[in-house]
Amino acid sequence: MAIVTTQRLLLRDWTDEPADLARLFDIYRRPVIARWLGAASGLPMTDPAQAVERLTMWRKRHADHGDRYGTWAIEVRDTGVAVGTAMLKPLPGRDEQVLTDDIEVGWHLHPDAWGNGYATEAARALVDREFTTGTLLIHAVVDPGNTASKAVACRLGMTHIGRRSDWYGGEDLDTFVLRRAA
Repeated sequence: MAIVTTQRLLLRDWTDEPADLARLFDIYRRPVIARWLGAASGLPMTDPAQAVERLTMWRKRHADHGDRYGTWAIEVRDTGVAVGTAMLKPLPGRDEQVLTDDIEVGWHLHPDAWGNGYATEAARALVDREFTTGTLLIHAVVDPGNTASKAVACRLGMTHIGRRSDWYGGEDLDTFVLRRAA
């Protein structure tokens, strides 16, 4: 199901089709991706069956959200290739089980898609869509060493407000915010 389209991208549900599961595994098996996603992420994947487990976890996490929040494939419209994942969701608190009222936008792209502006374009579409619901503030939380993701947050017009440990089990993360225009 298409969630958002942009000039170049389609944000859609990840499916359990073999091509999607293979791509999901290919993205999340890579240490260069997993190193930014925290110790509790269970990554990198080491077995293709873990892609099914990850998809099941995402579906369960967002089952009560309709299509407002989710973890979606970023597909290039011209090629039909899923180049990564974009998400919009309530941030999990320190215990990681209870969701907060803070909304997060995030992205994870396959290395072969880096440098094309896909993360910024996908995240911008999700942020714009979420602001139409009345949300006033959206967060991006980034591992302090992940300069590429911090650059995406800045390109989105987000403001760095320092490091916070309110979410994801108390991990110390660079926090960016974007306020809806009045």
